[in-house]
Amino acid sequence: MKYFLCVVGMVFIIEGLPYFLFPEKLKIYLLKITTIDDSSLRFLGISAMILGLILLYFGRN
Repeated sequence: MKYFLCVVGMVFIIEGLPYFLFPEKLKIYLLKITTIDDSSLRFLGISAMILGLILLYFGRN
């Protein structure tokens, strides 16, 4: 559980960096995301999850 909390903490730190460093550019980027169709966003999401699983696999072995 301790390891899990460390990982979740790191995810929050990494996810929060763009909001802290580039808030004005992030607003523009988020507006552009609304124009992308759902299937493209789903593909991007599943690709990120698969890449994350691959990284976890190689990181744990």
